[in-house]
Amino acid sequence: MISWRNKDDENNDGDIEEKSEHIDGEILKVAAKSSPNSVAGAIANVFRENGKVTLQAIGAGAVNQAVKAIAISRGYVASGGVDLVCIPAFTDIKINGEERTAIKFIIMSK
Repeated sequence: MISWRNKDDENNDGDIEEKSEHIDGEILKVAAKSSPNSVAGAIANVFRENGKVTLQAIGAGAVNQAVKAIAISRGYVASGGVDLVCIPAFTDIKINGEERTAIKFIIMSK
């Protein structure tokens, strides 16, 4: 089940990923329990719509699932002649009023 949430939701317990609007485009929030194949499909779809996707992950398990999803999504869009690249970065977010550091992955074509 994919959970699509507004960026104002501070609850970070989505079943697969959350989708929110961001100044740089769509942000997909990945959890440790996220299915890499489902996240990869969401990455491919959002990329096809916007040309750019940002993933956000907190914790080692979530980062692991995000990296697997990025690798899978590269295969999904490769048939269209697209070579996806990923730029990792740190970002600070608030969850339930508490500051947390997350890893964001900015995904775009080469």
